[in-house]
Amino acid sequence: MKTAVVLFTSDLRLHDHPPLRAALASCDRVVPLFVRDGAVERAGFAVPNRTAFLADCLADLDAGLRERGGRLVLRSGGVVEEVCALAREADAGEVHLAAGVSGYAQDRERRLRTALRAQGAALHAHDAVVTAVAPGAVLPSGAGSDHFAVFTPYLRRWSELGTRRAVAAPRVVRVPDGIGSQDLPRRSAVTGTSPGLARGGEAEARRLLTRWLRSGITAYEDAHDDLAADATSRLSPHLHFGTLSPVEAVQRARAAGGPGAEAFVRQLCWRDFHHQVLAARPSAAAEDYRARHDRWRTGRDAEEEVQAWKDGRTGYPVVDAAMRQLRHEGWMHNRGRLLAASFLAKTLYADWRTGARHFLDLLVDGDLANNQLNWQWVAGTGTDTRPNRVLNPVRQGLRYDPEGRYVHRWVPELAALPAPRVHEPWRLPAGERSRYDYPEPVVDLSEAQARFHDARQGAAP
Repeated sequence: MKTAVVLFTSDLRLHDHPPLRAALASCDRVVPLFVRDGAVERAGFAVPNRTAFLADCLADLDAGLRERGGRLVLRSGGVVEEVCALAREADAGEVHLAAGVSGYAQDRERRLRTALRAQGAALHAHDAVVTAVAPGAVLPSGAGSDHFAVFTPYLRRWSELGTRRAVAAPRVVRVPDGIGSQDLPRRSAVTGTSPGLARGGEAEARRLLTRWLRSGITAYEDAHDDLAADATSRLSPHLHFGTLSPVEAVQRARAAGGPGAEAFVRQLCWRDFHHQVLAARPSAAAEDYRARHDRWRTGRDAEEEVQAWKDGRTGYPVVDAAMRQLRHEGWMHNRGRLLAASFLAKTLYADWRTGARHFLDLLVDGDLANNQLNWQWVAGTGTDTRPNRVLNPVRQGLRYDPEGRYVHRWVPELAALPAPRVHEPWRLPAGERSRYDYPEPVVDLSEAQARFHDARQGAAP
């Protein structure tokens, strides 16, 4: 009997899972495997919020496999070593996995392919599993271009190409006897999580997607930037962990139709766009995609301002509301992410990597491609065609939280202050201002904007 190993990474689902379907088509038995990667933990990416969400995902994946006669096998250590050891243990001639995009994922795949070949086994890496369209499947027409650096032409080509066909979940998964497994992690054993952390797992992802398509997507085009309305899908953690197929999300949204669906699919395309940039330029996870030769502020004053930003105590209510939402939920509204990132990188002129690392420490959807490249987009070191734009937090608050409800929820010390004054509490008369336990602004916006533009203009070419 032929046996295959299916290595689950960022694709913790059974619906629309090409590696699993291919393994079941070519072999009699399959070993579904997840490896708790020691390298990921040593690099500091196994933070409490994602660790707890991962525990939910693995438990749900195991439950789905057991309903089909199988089970999930869990091992810990180096991925290459653990996969090769299990392949020998199960006498598996092939290993299937979803192709990754980060530099680490690409290197892991190369090392795994070489190691498996040495012991007579083959590796099959499947594209368009963690993205709707595989990185590299859409390329500019110019010779020598290995990725799109501007979103709009990418969107056009991405839309023309379409997606592969989604595959159904298997009905039966047969796992060979005698394959040992570690106990699955438990969410309850994880400490330090955000109080409002969402639940993980494929069943929850599919429930959220169905609800979103029925009652949320119609209004998405008009309401997705409304901070208080909370009118986004909240599917990003499930896309990050792969409990939801991006291919299925695109196809079901397109089937729903309408302007809201088009706007939602555009956001899924943005996700693919960043993945194809990172796949082509893995160094962009830590280095400027487009160097601006910034001399980011350092020193005690800068450190204190960054800490105020992390604590949600900058004195700018909409920024502080976003940062407090992040700490409480391990998630932040997309418009809030833009405002918070612009404030750090341009208003405070602090290194975007500092903000990106803080986000990765808390975000349950902390995806390397989306997080790092969105931060670079905002900082002006990435793919933004207007790299020196600065988002004014007061104007943004008035526009996207006009009634102040988002600020009232997350900055409760200002809950009694009506809009529009809630977005500029420093303008209150001194006697009235003293009634609110809220800090003065850490920086003057006009001075900060001038400082940023002077720094960019004076940077070395």
